[in-house]
Amino acid sequence: MTSSAISYAPLFRVDPGLSLSLQEQIRRRVMEAIAADLFPAGRKLPSSRKLAAVLGVSRNTVFLAYQQLIAEGHLEARQRSGIYVAEATAPDRRMSLIAGREGVDDGAEATRFLRGVRPPTLGYKCPPDWQKYRFPFIEGRYDKTLFPIAEWRESSRLALAVNEVEDWSIDNGEVDDPALIEEIRTKLLPRRGIRARSDELLITVGEQQAFFLIAQLFANSDARIALEEPGLPDLRELFGMYGARLHHQPVDDEGLVVDERLRGNDIVYVSPSRQRPTGVTMSMRRREALLAEAEKQDFLILEDDFECEMNYLGDAVPALRSLDEHGRVIYVASLSKVLAPGVRLGFMVAPAAVINEARRLRDLTTRRPSPNNQRAAAFFLSLGHYDAMLRRLRQVSEERLIALRDALNHYRPSSIAIAPVEGGTTCWVRGPENLDARILVQAAEARGILIEPAEAWFALPDGPRNMFRLGVTGLPASEIRPGIKALSEVMRELDQAGHAQQPPVRAGWLSEAELRAQMSSATLLYNTVYGEPCTIELNADGSMSGRAGYGGEDQDSGRWWVENDKWYRQWRNWAFGEALGFHIRIAGDRLSWLDDEGHVVDSAVLSDPSRSPAS
Repeated sequence: MTSSAISYAPLFRVDPGLSLSLQEQIRRRVMEAIAADLFPAGRKLPSSRKLAAVLGVSRNTVFLAYQQLIAEGHLEARQRSGIYVAEATAPDRRMSLIAGREGVDDGAEATRFLRGVRPPTLGYKCPPDWQKYRFPFIEGRYDKTLFPIAEWRESSRLALAVNEVEDWSIDNGEVDDPALIEEIRTKLLPRRGIRARSDELLITVGEQQAFFLIAQLFANSDARIALEEPGLPDLRELFGMYGARLHHQPVDDEGLVVDERLRGNDIVYVSPSRQRPTGVTMSMRRREALLAEAEKQDFLILEDDFECEMNYLGDAVPALRSLDEHGRVIYVASLSKVLAPGVRLGFMVAPAAVINEARRLRDLTTRRPSPNNQRAAAFFLSLGHYDAMLRRLRQVSEERLIALRDALNHYRPSSIAIAPVEGGTTCWVRGPENLDARILVQAAEARGILIEPAEAWFALPDGPRNMFRLGVTGLPASEIRPGIKALSEVMRELDQAGHAQQPPVRAGWLSEAELRAQMSSATLLYNTVYGEPCTIELNADGSMSGRAGYGGEDQDSGRWWVENDKWYRQWRNWAFGEALGFHIRIAGDRLSWLDDEGHVVDSAVLSDPSRSPAS
């Protein structure tokens, strides 16, 4: 190999492990060298044989890369001479001769004219390398296997057909793709109970752009806007930028609280399908009450239909927009939980006059979202890929969320409880009063567990610090139980450290004889961590049965026994079918399960069997 051939090696390094083919890598390296003027116009390139020898690839690979660059006009082949950089490829150096030098100033002059922006919320920042952690319980970080790659590629390929490009590339006054509008109008919205004309729909760059447009259109220093508490920090900042007066309305297990505190507001924001961040679903009673209050108090409702199609543990509830008879609801949603992060397409539904103003405002900023992506999304919907993806996503999410609830209910670290959820991909966890979730986050991360503290979701300064959120989009179902077990161990260690000055009291444990006498034929009234009632009946022969749920629909049986001053139980299916033993303490009608250190693991009400539902 000649020295001249070797000199090209640093310019043309290729990596077989990259997703780009070797041909594409060679083409990219040649273009980088031309742009940097390392290969000026008229410069001869190494022959395909020499470059192939330097790179350790086949000559045909280099030849095909050269041919593509020749076809595009970057290179030219001269007969019996070789391959040269085309004259037309030479970069224009005229502007570089008059360009200013770098670092003239630090931008201080420009910053004097900035119209103040509210500082960003100092909330939890997920590590960029979150996938390297074993247990990433972070909402919105996606398992790559959930993205429908093959289906989206097919849709994109169809959108790039010649006749399709001629259709969507026409300058039509920034009107959204009619094909996508029709798919959303006739397929997606009816599932949510919504009927809308095409002029009542606007495509946005994700739901964030929809919120921005609404804030620009409606928010000012005279506007009073009610937001959920806890709620989205981004909305607080967005509406605050326009000087709006913010009111923070509490959320409970039925969603946004509807009461007299909503009076005087101009807009009320609500996420009824899956409240952000608690995950609770707004009850039908609350939805009707909110619409009635909007009419009575004369305010608009901004409906964020987050995760509206992820309700698999309860009955579907119609969107507020579908129940609205007076045009007071502005509806915002994204195409899907999985598709939106990669493709960034959302939509809003509102009266035609509002949509028209929002479109004019959008055209002044980003103009319409990529028409190519819009047409690909239309194909994705029309070919049934969206429905297939949604079924798969619901199945995977249901498996993971149930695994999370079961694991939390089994390990029950530090007497936790979670908000009732009917679907989705998160659990909002309330720990004991003495828990500081910020300390827990740090301690868990050191063990390879990522969880999100709740502090940033609260606008009011006296928000609770014992809450955190767990998501299941970033890890498979098989890793959820060991992850919660590891988190439970961290919480117990922190709890024990917090009680170091107050040793647990081991007195009062029932003896074996007392356990047999007290537990035989006992009925225990108990609550799961997700708030559902559970009744456990213990029989004198050592058998037991359990009914959970408001209708007693979840049932199981098992056995119990006493050994070495501890009460043991083992279910057939509940609690993973594992045998667990506890010390028992009874005070009045309150029965407590304790670990060997004397810490309370859980508790139940000891009921008179004659008054139990089974009698």
